[in-house]
Amino acid sequence: MKIAGDGNLKIQMDMGDRLRKRGHFEVFSAVIYALFLREVNTRFSSGTLGYFWVIFEPLMQIAIFVTVKLALFGSSSNMDYALFITVGFIAFNLFRHIVDRSMSAFNSNRGLYAYKQVKPIDGLIARVLVEILISVIIALIFLLVALYMGRDIGVENLGMVLFGFLWLVVFAFGFGLFIAVIGVFFDSFLKVIKLILSPLMFISAVFYPMQNLPQSLQNILYFNPLAHFIEMIHSNFFFELDGHFIDYDYILFWTLTPLYFGLFFYRKLEKRIISK
Repeated sequence: MKIAGDGNLKIQMDMGDRLRKRGHFEVFSAVIYALFLREVNTRFSSGTLGYFWVIFEPLMQIAIFVTVKLALFGSSSNMDYALFITVGFIAFNLFRHIVDRSMSAFNSNRGLYAYKQVKPIDGLIARVLVEILISVIIALIFLLVALYMGRDIGVENLGMVLFGFLWLVVFAFGFGLFIAVIGVFFDSFLKVIKLILSPLMFISAVFYPMQNLPQSLQNILYFNPLAHFIEMIHSNFFFELDGHFIDYDYILFWTLTPLYFGLFFYRKLEKRIISK
């Protein structure tokens, strides 16, 4: 496989004996790698400025939210609120961007389906990997900035924080796949999801610990699985949070259900997705 200079992906598969010697996993890995490079090229197509905006945009968003909160309400605890909102914002953006990019994954790679080795789900997987890469880069930059500023960054349980992010990726992938499959046949469904994604941030424990909310609000937000994920990451990151709000059985249900139905409908409708 190779990528042409104009940024468009051109897949060249060897024929005959050489192709037959390649295993399914090798072909799959080669396709994912080529699509991954294509997605990276697309996301940063504006050159150096493109790389700048990927970092600058979330930095500005976090700075604005932290400034507004501290100016209006002050700091109500010993917890580093700037760090708190940064961790929550990175987690939420990871989920939002995976779901948002999943919606158009099938259509954006439609011209590549002429190659039998390229499946619609491959483009979606490549986009998920790109979002993970971007989130890791942003997290590392914020970490370096925090250390440079002399912030005391003590993580209660780093393993569980990483596990929380990994679980969040699986949840976002399953949810994104389910939406992408349904959206191929019902375009209005995608529009509804897009409308929900942005305000979802304010009811997903990004800006506040759940333990600081009244019980009545906790009972309402309990039904938002994303609030459980972000609370899980927060509570394992900060010593001040206890994480009693998290229901692991509930988020496991919300992880497996869309993942199962997404894979089920994709398997049944793959040929129709390709020919749509």
